[in-house]
Amino acid sequence: MNVAQLHLLLNHIPTVGSVIALGVLLLALARRNEHLTHAGLEVLFVIAVLTLPAYVTGVAAQQQLRERSVVASDAIRIHHDAALVGFTVTEVAGFLAWVALWQTRRRGRAARGLVSAVIVVLFVALALMGRAATFGGEIRHPEIRADGAALALSAVEGATAGDPDRSMTSSISDVATNSRWAWPAAEAVHFLGLSLSFGVLLAVNLRILGVMRQIPFADVHRLLPWGMLGFGANLITGMFFFIGQPGQYTGSAPFFWKVVFLMIAGANFLYLTVSGKGWTGTDRGDGIFDATVADKAMAIVSIFSWFAVLYAGRMLPFLGRAF
Repeated sequence: MNVAQLHLLLNHIPTVGSVIALGVLLLALARRNEHLTHAGLEVLFVIAVLTLPAYVTGVAAQQQLRERSVVASDAIRIHHDAALVGFTVTEVAGFLAWVALWQTRRRGRAARGLVSAVIVVLFVALALMGRAATFGGEIRHPEIRADGAALALSAVEGATAGDPDRSMTSSISDVATNSRWAWPAAEAVHFLGLSLSFGVLLAVNLRILGVMRQIPFADVHRLLPWGMLGFGANLITGMFFFIGQPGQYTGSAPFFWKVVFLMIAGANFLYLTVSGKGWTGTDRGDGIFDATVADKAMAIVSIFSWFAVLYAGRMLPFLGRAF
């Protein structure tokens, strides 16, 4: 199985998963059920994490299809731009879902209107992802084009006919490669975000493993929003690098391993957010956290995953022949 085939397996996750998350959230809103709301937010966060490999493998598939004359480059570029917009809005929805989950754990319920905002953003993301999926299907299957879809595609192709290189992704690539300050500034933010995210999760997971027992677990657990802030900065700057120079990454095995271990780190964020054990110390007043074998295994896997992310990123020029 190559990367293009993997993309065909993953490209339904953003649309089908968003439909499921939206359905659960709407049902929870209709029934005014906090447990359903919590479940819908969790599903949305998971979908936002899984959308990352769906997008990355799509760009890798684009690099392969460019070599085949049977596929129109304009159609690929249109699909890529639509997918990038949908991916961005989906990640925003996932971040808002995490904020709602954090507030639910911290205060008992999310801020008024936040869940409604999540539903609105998710609805927009679903519409954008559906549009991207339609353009993607038309790349190799022109026979399935509906009249409306064909007209929309023709309109976009006509708009780019005068300048075949004009697109959202090519504009980002121009900034990344031609600007003197954009790439170095993004590198600085990327490493600061990595240090923040890794540092917070390392402290929390080491506390689960029994280190720093004198510090109440709830106090360490409150650092999670800072870790999520670093994770978000990493994602934004990492995607800037990837879109700016996709050829440096799509043929690199360490990069795809880095994406896999980043997804595990995202799962660790979700576990630490929704688990009620992080607040046991506050409730009991002694700051004790009684970690189970599963908790310790999760902490060990998370720490290993972050070291794997660091190693894979550092090895890109050597094992992956990038840069």
